[in-house]
Amino acid sequence: MSQLKFLIEKEFKQISRNAIIPKMIIGYPILVMLIFPWAINFEVKNIKIHIVDNAKSVYSQRLINKIDASSYFVLTDVSTDYNLALKDIEDEKSDIILEIPASFDKDIVKERRADVMISANAVNSTQGLLGNNYLTQIINDFSRELRTEIYPATVMANASRIDVVTDYRYNKKLDYKSFMIPAFIVLMITLICGILPSLNIVIEKETGTIQQINATPVSKLNFILAKLIPYWIIGLIILTISFILTWLVYGLLPSGSFVTLYISAIIFILGVTGLGIIISNYSETLQQSMFLVMFFILIIILLSGMFTPISAMPKWAQLIAYANPLTYFIEIMRLVYLKGSSLSDIFKPLMWLVGFAVFLNSWAVMSYRKRG
Repeated sequence: MSQLKFLIEKEFKQISRNAIIPKMIIGYPILVMLIFPWAINFEVKNIKIHIVDNAKSVYSQRLINKIDASSYFVLTDVSTDYNLALKDIEDEKSDIILEIPASFDKDIVKERRADVMISANAVNSTQGLLGNNYLTQIINDFSRELRTEIYPATVMANASRIDVVTDYRYNKKLDYKSFMIPAFIVLMITLICGILPSLNIVIEKETGTIQQINATPVSKLNFILAKLIPYWIIGLIILTISFILTWLVYGLLPSGSFVTLYISAIIFILGVTGLGIIISNYSETLQQSMFLVMFFILIIILLSGMFTPISAMPKWAQLIAYANPLTYFIEIMRLVYLKGSSLSDIFKPLMWLVGFAVFLNSWAVMSYRKRG
């Protein structure tokens, strides 16, 4: 036990003498929590729209004003030339075109329906799809307004009516930051506790200090534990800083228990640091270790359901996602933060994390080859 204590003390001294790591522990969570939730946002706004108004009527002008008032659209031009609007899309001055026919008012009053055409630039398919959906919703709202104005009150009273009352559970304001911030906390822990341990043993290999340790009676288990324990503590420090920043900057507190979050985080940190040590054990140079860690970290981040739902992935990608510890920790963080889930509610993903932690740390110990 005293042997492990001195080894851990050595690791902390090495970390404290490092010019970058102590600054990263404090500075990295601050930068990520202040920048990422604002910069990495899949909400599409400021969509540039060119409206081709062939009607030039009262109702078409009201529709234009309604679209212009929306926070999702920026009105770039109103014209009567569809070819001009197409040229704007080609020149990237507009993202979407709304063409209003000349018979717009007459069709609304006499036919009780009117057709408009939406042409969206789908080079960016996400922007094109969401822009079309936003515009369709605005037009449908406008249509409902006109029906209440134009049709007689008696007809409207006798007409069948369905009222849809939407209740958004767990994220009432549909705030995208509330959904992504728990995932960004997981991302930080993964990067710090996954990358730094992967460089640790390799640096000692390159400097030659590991040969001195190999010549001592230090067991493989004690050696690996001494390498891991400091990063377990660093991971918890980063987690605590992230919780404080999330509360101070965004006013976001978990609906569930902090105890649940810390228990889950400890298990996840055990697993991801074990992965870093495994990479370090199989690498002979720092360059080789950096290449391997970036390869694996990139895969587990992109195939974790952090940015896109796992159900939307192809089957082969879903198999990788379900064999990814990041997938389960992100799920746990979002469930506890937004839904208020307890330990019993997250039992299944938590057990997966336990399995990954045991497997990866056992592999880390067994893959370390002690050479005297």
